[in-house]
Amino acid sequence: MKQSIQLRLGQQLTMTPQLQQAIRLLQLSVLDLRQEIQDALESNLMLENEEEVERLKGEDLLAAAEEARARAESDARLERELQPETTPMPDELPVDSEWSDHYESYPAGGGAGDKEEIDPFAQQSRPLTLHDHLHWQLNLSRLNGTEMAIATAIVDAINEDGYLTLAPEELLEILGDEELELAEIQAVLHRIQSLDPPGVGARDLRECLRLQLRQLPADTPHRGAALAVCAEEFEALSKNDLERVRHRFDLSEQELDGVIALIRSLHPRPGALIAGTPTQYVIPDVFVRKRGGIWSVELNPETLPRLRVNPDYAKLIRRADRSEDNVVLKSHLQEARWFIKSLASRNDTVVRVAKKLVELQRDFLDRGEEAMRPLVLRDVAETLGLHESTVSRVTTQKYMHTPRGTFEFKFFFSSHVGTAAGGECSSTAIRALIRKLVAAESADRPLSDNKIASLLAGQGINVARRTVAKYRETIGIPPSNERKRLL
Repeated sequence: MKQSIQLRLGQQLTMTPQLQQAIRLLQLSVLDLRQEIQDALESNLMLENEEEVERLKGEDLLAAAEEARARAESDARLERELQPETTPMPDELPVDSEWSDHYESYPAGGGAGDKEEIDPFAQQSRPLTLHDHLHWQLNLSRLNGTEMAIATAIVDAINEDGYLTLAPEELLEILGDEELELAEIQAVLHRIQSLDPPGVGARDLRECLRLQLRQLPADTPHRGAALAVCAEEFEALSKNDLERVRHRFDLSEQELDGVIALIRSLHPRPGALIAGTPTQYVIPDVFVRKRGGIWSVELNPETLPRLRVNPDYAKLIRRADRSEDNVVLKSHLQEARWFIKSLASRNDTVVRVAKKLVELQRDFLDRGEEAMRPLVLRDVAETLGLHESTVSRVTTQKYMHTPRGTFEFKFFFSSHVGTAAGGECSSTAIRALIRKLVAAESADRPLSDNKIASLLAGQGINVARRTVAKYRETIGIPPSNERKRLL
């Protein structure tokens, strides 16, 4: 085959760096975007935070005024020291006044370090963890070197809920000491299980409840029966088969009620009583408010700083100059403009999608989850003229603050189920209806999945029993046999 050169015309989609940057910014959350902006401010000399610049200018003016006032006071003080006879002294001072109210004194310990700002968060210690709490108690106990090594290994194997994740046999293998015996590890484990919080070091829920019951006072009502129930009929208790438990231990209804109440007062995750997790706050991207009967959407002004190009550096650029410094300035200027433009495009797209979601889900905002309509990404994308992938990026890790709470954009999308009238019902609305039916059911005769499906069919919503079971599990409602209450 003879080789030849041919010229062809064609179109091809190219992902330019600017387009890649816009797509990356679009899918970032508020916290990630703030970090991205901070990195851009540190790496690009053309970018600056307009609010930060104005604040610094105000601080400079205040500092200059403070310095002028201090200089004037210093000159006046020096004048009085050089000519003390010019300072008149009153015959009598008021009884409720102090010397410093009339005559200035030198500050005590005036050093350069006194002017430094004190960071209150620098004095804040890290939160106490469960491991810290256990090690503190072990240091107060009388353990020899071998026992302390075993105890340290056991504590390291306890998770944040307070449960031991390794068996004593595995701990013996990890320690690798041929002279150690399994009985020694079990003895140290029993000592750790006696520490605070009660139930720590348990290997399963049954052992955790039994450890907590054993640490209760011996005269606690129903303590012995509760220990027997957890030891012998824990499986029946977990399945809420209270009738079997009552007949197994020959308990009256009042005694069984007391045993169940005592067991329910125990904590299934004892480690959570000690380990404090920092609160995670959600920053909404948009605010939704109802004004004059119309729902409005506004971008949260506190989420992003106002960026601009530094005018002083921009003036330094010379068009015809091709020196290295001028090329760097031009490159930074172009990157800064593209970054600001990408941020503006991101904000505009987020607001557009949020307005469309509010428009389509107006019934939810007015009446609640039962009025949620089915919605998919394609519905919003076709209306706004966007691609589904763009809508998917916008609705990920973006939050909307409404009078009904703060929701992620993804919350407003749900699948649909057909109705008897030929319409569609949202899966979110069906979950809300199931939750409402279960809340109104009788305690001794809970609704089965078949019964819930028939009740929904009576409202014109055709769902199968397995669909009801799936929705019930997603909202954390146990089956009917576990919801049954005999007492």
